[in-house]
Formats: sequence, structure tokens, C-alpha cells
Amino acid sequence: MTGGGAWSRVAPEGRRFLRGHRRALGRLAGWSLLESAHTFLGGYAVARALDDGFLAGRTAAGLGWLAAAGAGALLGGFALRGVFAGLADLVEPLRDGLVRRAVRQALDRAVADPAGAGDTGAVSRLTQQTEMARDSFAGLVLTVRSFVFTAVGAIVGMAALAPVLLLVVLPPLLLGVAAFLATLRPLAAVQRRSLDTDEALADRVGTLAEGLRDIAACGGQAPARARVEPLISAQERLARTLAGWAALRTLALGTAGRLPVVALLAATPWLLGRGITAGTLAGGLTYLLQSLLPALNSLMTALGSAGTRLLVVLERFSAPVAADPAGRGTAQPVQPPPSRSSNGAAAELRGVTFAYGPGAAPVLDGLDLVVRPGEHLAVVGPSGIGKSTLTALLAGMLSPDAGSVLVAGAAARREPGEGACAPDPRRTLLPQQAYVFTGTVRENLTHLAAAPGAPAPGDAEVRRAVRALGLEDLVAGLGGLDGEVSPRLLSRGESQQLALAAAYLSPAPLLLLDEATCHLDPAAEERAERALAERGGTLVVVAHRVSSAARADRVLVLDGTRAVCGTHEELPARSPLYRDLVGRWSQGESAR
Repeated sequence: MTGGGAWSRVAPEGRRFLRGHRRALGRLAGWSLLESAHTFLGGYAVARALDDGFLAGRTAAGLGWLAAAGAGALLGGFALRGVFAGLADLVEPLRDGLVRRAVRQALDRAVADPAGAGDTGAVSRLTQQTEMARDSFAGLVLTVRSFVFTAVGAIVGMAALAPVLLLVVLPPLLLGVAAFLATLRPLAAVQRRSLDTDEALADRVGTLAEGLRDIAACGGQAPARARVEPLISAQERLARTLAGWAALRTLALGTAGRLPVVALLAATPWLLGRGITAGTLAGGLTYLLQSLLPALNSLMTALGSAGTRLLVVLERFSAPVAADPAGRGTAQPVQPPPSRSSNGAAAELRGVTFAYGPGAAPVLDGLDLVVRPGEHLAVVGPSGIGKSTLTALLAGMLSPDAGSVLVAGAAARREPGEGACAPDPRRTLLPQQAYVFTGTVRENLTHLAAAPGAPAPGDAEVRRAVRALGLEDLVAGLGGLDGEVSPRLLSRGESQQLALAAAYLSPAPLLLLDEATCHLDPAAEERAERALAERGGTLVVVAHRVSSAARADRVLVLDGTRAVCGTHEELPARSPLYRDLVGRWSQGESAR
């Protein structure tokens, strides 16, 4: 992508960001106007001190003008203090927004390709690139603001002294700037390739790090090295290329920073012949050497380094989620017309086939299932047989390779334009690893109830959920509903109990428990499952105890070749696998 293409993608979002922070920009502009006054006084006071003071034999007047210039310097220092205070109002919201964008992109990629390896490049975006953007943006705002208001003060000052000075100074100045701007696009392209290589290297190293033990055990050091070394060499070449463009940029800076001074000195005889005074020439040189050229040098340096770096980084945060090459991230389940939906089914699978990869054996093959509203369904089967896959399909986290998955008569997996990453009010999924976060007990219990349009549960409802699941002692031990939860201090069973209470308070009519009670004792598990079944709605539980299956209205047995669904009482006669599972479960529970 060209630098212009990158700018066209980043510019609209940049404009929206700046429009949303007009107040902060106004404060920066107000403080910067004082800097313009300081610049104006710097050159104008020197010219007046010479022409109206020292050269005219009036020492006091000359000293007075120099004192005015000194006062302008103090004014500029005071303005700079306000500038830095206002800068934080722009820089920190940008960084916070990029962090949120990085997390959202990682989640979008995970949702688009749940079976993939994850977005390992997100680590680079979340850490290195967000800080790079923050620092680059801060430096760029400071230098652009300084140049604009310094240039205004200097140009107004030279025009006030003698407009002809601008005819001498501006042409070589603009020539140097044009030469510098010509280096920006290729520099941005090299910066972009450097970041691409950096993310690819982080991805490659992360993948290899996960299998270092296997690599060492199998003697695979040479192939592993061969996968990493080309990227390291590419980074080295790109660093040398960047250094070359930096040299050209330095040449352009020298042109813009030296030619105006040379031009003014060379034109001195001609200017004196046109009545320009020595004080005016000294004032013009002061504007160039102390104000305009240092500000221009800072601006060009910032644009050449921080500017191109910021453009490339922001382009990466603006990039859409790439479709999965295998098509899993973009393929949508076939959704039949609503008229074909079974009579008010809470969830339905029609001929569903799913495999983790094109050459893999199907985990589910042609599965048909109707889950009725208000039903309590237990899903059982050996480890790895597809129980978690089934709940992930119902949760809309995966798309079937064939067939369709419906929840409340609509496709379980929503279209990208339908807010695929927003909370789905139709269902709540609790995985085996319970989600508990740092915050109050109340916040941990009510976060699933914060659905759009759903009223937040009051304390009476929260306490009713605590009683229903028998969590009074746990909540009291944490300090009540306002007590602080520290996830690392909770046992896995306590974390699951808090997550189950949050599911109890969820307004979702379909609850999916994927081994969500595996760390509870049988009594606590029974109380939790009975409470969730009695709350109203439909409950689907991946069971790991015979007692859990016995409590369900129906049991779905997955055995890898066919699925059998029936009651706990009738399944032993219909399914040899279920008969064996019940026997093993019963022996295990008797041993305990």
C-alpha cells in the first residue's frame, strides 16, 4: 500500500478524533498564541534596539527593547508550561483508544477463527506499537504546534520590519521543504515493511517458543533456526534502508536550514541599497536563526521520524480483520427461512458437520438436535468427542462446515455487520475456566446482566441469586456485595460459584455450561444445576458426573459415530457407551 493509501485510511479517523477533542485543541492554540508573541518580540525588539537605540546613540532605548525581548522569552516559557498540561488531554485519550482497538482486533480475529492460533501480533500492537504511537503523536503535536505559531510570529515580524525580507528568505526555505517532503512516502513504506517484519518475527518466535521442548527433543534446532533467521536478516536490511533515507532527509534538512541564511547574507548589499537598515537585517537574521529555522528543523525531523512512524502504526490499527484463508472466519451457517423453524425451539442443529481443519475427521457429523424451551439437556461422551464443540456452535463461536445452527429461530453465529462481537442476549456460555475479575462482588455477579435494554439487577435480586446457589458464606467471607474480589486469591471452585451466580442473573434464555461445575463437590454442583434449571429458560450442561446427567430432562450421548438422545432411564438400553459411562461414573463416585 502506498503512503497516500495509508493516509486515506488513517485521515478520516484522525479527523474524527480531533473533532472529538476540540476543547483540548483550543487550549493548546490559546497557549501557543503566547509563543507567537514571544517569537514576534524576539526579532522585532532586536531590530528596534539597533535602529532606534544603540545605532541612534540612545542606549536606554536599546536596553529597553532588549528588556522587552527578555520579557517575551519569559512569556514563552510560561506558555510552554500550559502547552504541556494541555498536551496530555490529547495524547492519553489516543493511547487509551489504541489499546481498546488492539484488544478489539484481537478478539475479532479470535471470533473469526476460533480454531486458529490466535493473533500473536496483537502483543506487539498492544505494547510496543501503542507506546510508539503515543510518543510519536505527542512529539508531533508539540513540533507542529510550535512551528505553526513560531512561523506566524516570524513571518509577521519580518513583514512588519520589511516585506522584502520574505522575498529573499521564503524561496530557498520552500525548496528545502519540498526536497524533504519527497522523502516521506518511501520512508513510510520502509517503516511499514519494518513493522510487518517485526510482527511476523514475534509471531514466528512465539510459535517456536511454545514447542521448544519438542524441538530440542527431536533435534529440530536447524529447521527452527531456518524459520527465524530470514526474518532477522530482513529486519537488518530494512534498518540499513531506513538509515539511507535518514541520510537523504538530513541533506534536505541542511538545505532548508542553511540556504535561507546564505540567501539573506548574499542579498545584504542589495537590501542595503534599497534602504534596509542594519537593525532590520539583524532582526531578520534573528527570526531565521533563533525562531524559524530551529522550528522548521524540529518539524521536519519529527515528520520524517515520528510522523511516518505514527502513520504506519495508525494504519495497522485501522486495518480490518483479515478473513481466514480456509474460510472458517467468514463462512456463515446456512440459515433456513423462519417458516422452517421447529415449533418454538430454543436451539436447533440441522445436519451439522464440523471438523477442525480441511483434512481432519469430523468431530460432529450430520448431527440433528432440537432443544425445547425450558428444557434441561445434559451432553455426555468421552473426552475430545465434541461436547465443547457443540456448546461453541450453540454459542456462535464456531460456524459449521455443513448444516445450520439456530438459536431462538435465528442463526447462532451472527453476520459481521450485525455486531458479531457484541453481547448476544439470546445465550450465555460458561466455560470450564470461570471468568472472575478484580472488582466488587456485586460487579462480578451482575456483569452478565448488563445487556442492552435489560435493567440492572437490584441488591434484592443479587441476594436471591446468592441464596439460590448457597453462596452466603462465600460472599460474607469476601466482605459482602461491596467486598473486593481478587481472582488470584480464589480457589477454582469459588471462581466457578461466582460465575454460576452471574449466569443465574443473566437475562439470557439459554444457558450453556461447558464443564462449568467441574471444580465443585457433588452437593454444590447439584444445588447450582437445580437453581439454574429452576430460574426459567433453557439449560444445556456438559456433564461429568452421572448425577448431573440423571437430573436432566434428556441426555445427549456423543460417541463419535452417532448421537443418541433420550432420558437417563431409557438410554442404558439404547446406548452401550452411555451404559459404560454410567458404570464408570458410579464406580468413581462410590470410591470417593
